[in-house]
Amino acid sequence: MSRQHMHFSGSLYPSDPDTLVEMIHHFNRLLEETPEIVWRIDMLVTYGIIVPHGEWGISGFTANMAYRVLSGSPVDTVVVIGPSHDVGFQGISIGQSDLFETPLGDIFIDHDLSQYIKNNFDVVHYPLAHTEHSTEVQMPFIRHYLPNAKVVELVYGFTTPDSIEPIIKYILENRRYGVVISTDLSHFHTIEDANAIDAMCIDAIKQCDVDLLHNECEACGSIAVEGMLIAAQKEELEGVLLDYSTSADSDGNTSSVVGYMSAIFQDKI
Repeated sequence: MSRQHMHFSGSLYPSDPDTLVEMIHHFNRLLEETPEIVWRIDMLVTYGIIVPHGEWGISGFTANMAYRVLSGSPVDTVVVIGPSHDVGFQGISIGQSDLFETPLGDIFIDHDLSQYIKNNFDVVHYPLAHTEHSTEVQMPFIRHYLPNAKVVELVYGFTTPDSIEPIIKYILENRRYGVVISTDLSHFHTIEDANAIDAMCIDAIKQCDVDLLHNECEACGSIAVEGMLIAAQKEELEGVLLDYSTSADSDGNTSSVVGYMSAIFQDKI
């Protein structure tokens, strides 16, 4: 069996499985210090989430909240969609390995769903695209919270939301599947500017409003976020913000920060 190896364990997330699990437990202990928030998020059900892809010690708490919600949904495959940061290519690339390696054990790739996506949507396989941190950092969360789930990895380069949206819509229509949209928010602004810029992205997500997303939002994964908003509109879903944070929360540097958020999409109440 072919295995997609880890490239960022020990740097963006712990390579030791015990340390990794303890880190997740730490995130949940911090969360449980605010019981009213725990009660609220544990009542949520979702099949689609947006999460950051920074180093776990900086953005992991924010991402963990969304995975905690997703773990309550009966999904048996998670499709992880992230932007390519280091390799430029046209279109959307789908992983072709049999297994995705994590410190907590391998995750099987859902070849049936992969084949369906290849047969019905405009995707390619560009091997160099699959050494990508925006997708890899999500896999240990999935292995922990959904230990029996399979995955499909999609990494996109130069493409449009219209090419990603039909894939997301198909995933959301089939309640066996979940979708993870990986993105960070603004980069290297002062904390004041970052908060203002990121607020536009957050409002767009909460309102599923693509026009707002075009209003200075600097999310590096904005193409997939926009695809998610279009699909959510069609499926009559609403966006729910779980958490917003910045790198300043960890390192105290307010002069040059990166923004992070997590959100879910649920059936309109």
